[in-house]
Amino acid sequence: MITVGVDAHKRMHVAVGVDEAGREIGRWEGRNSSSGWRELSSWAQSIGDDRQFGIEGAWGYGRGLAQLLVGTGEVVYEVSARWTASQRRSARRPGKTDNLDALAVAQLVRQEAPRLPRVSAEDETALLDLLTSERQAVLAESIRLRNQIHALLVQLDPDYKTSMVNLKSEAALAVLERYVAPDSNPMQQERAAVVRRLAERLRLALRQLHEVAGRMRELAVPFTALTRLCGINLLTAGMLAGILGPGRRFATDAQLAAYAGVAPLEASSAGVVRHRLNRGGNRRLNAILYRIALTQARHSAEARTYIARRMTEGRSRREAMRALKRYVVRAIWKLWHECWPAVDVSVATAA
Repeated sequence: MITVGVDAHKRMHVAVGVDEAGREIGRWEGRNSSSGWRELSSWAQSIGDDRQFGIEGAWGYGRGLAQLLVGTGEVVYEVSARWTASQRRSARRPGKTDNLDALAVAQLVRQEAPRLPRVSAEDETALLDLLTSERQAVLAESIRLRNQIHALLVQLDPDYKTSMVNLKSEAALAVLERYVAPDSNPMQQERAAVVRRLAERLRLALRQLHEVAGRMRELAVPFTALTRLCGINLLTAGMLAGILGPGRRFATDAQLAAYAGVAPLEASSAGVVRHRLNRGGNRRLNAILYRIALTQARHSAEARTYIARRMTEGRSRREAMRALKRYVVRAIWKLWHECWPAVDVSVATAA
């Protein structure tokens, strides 16, 4: 079995191949482009017939290469930069270069392949991930525009909220697009003109936000099982699917918890058992889990009972909420597996 490790960068990729004994048998370096991906694939075929790949950044700079290799039937594993750094530190040759990083990826895959997440072909979840990122950007833009309009209206008419409570409503947008300054001061007139232009951009942002959310709900229908959990609607299910996919990437709920940054990090001292906040993992997924936990704490009797029990055990409310997020991850992982056909066992095993 030949193992190829790839250190992926924005403009170039570096690959190193090793044999079953871990001996280096070849190196490749080329551009991060469609032609470069094909060259790397051809080079890998020239050094051995039975191959497996590990790519650092298989969902980042190495995504194009990973998908091309998967499309040709190659076995590709996703390798975290942290794992590469750990493997590099334990190597006999100290230092950090692209070749050493690629070699560390290859050695890690050679030793740990069955326990690494396997890269699958892009499916509906990849599109949901794309739309989730777009929705977040449009949402941030709409919030920024509303804040700008608010700052200007306070200078134009501090009492404006008596007539425009919600700047997102159709009525408020119509007023803002025709807004006229209350006096003829030139500066106030310019401020009013800026408000009108910002209102036009806000209307466009809100329309796009509505369209993207609607498209996400359509694509999230196959993952409706996730909505059985309190705190998850169809839009949230689509956001989760975009992060969790493609396929069943996580073999256990513990893997998913570590990926989400909700796996407990013990910080005990003097006989007192404590677990501190984990600041690692996918922060976007972590934020979604936090919102789900907040919703459950307000609307789920079972969740409230669990939080109360944790607090009677001496935990703070924050610690109880962290523990609840861990249980939410377990429930999501189980429901996620219900979304996939039972025949998809090979992917689940390899992930």
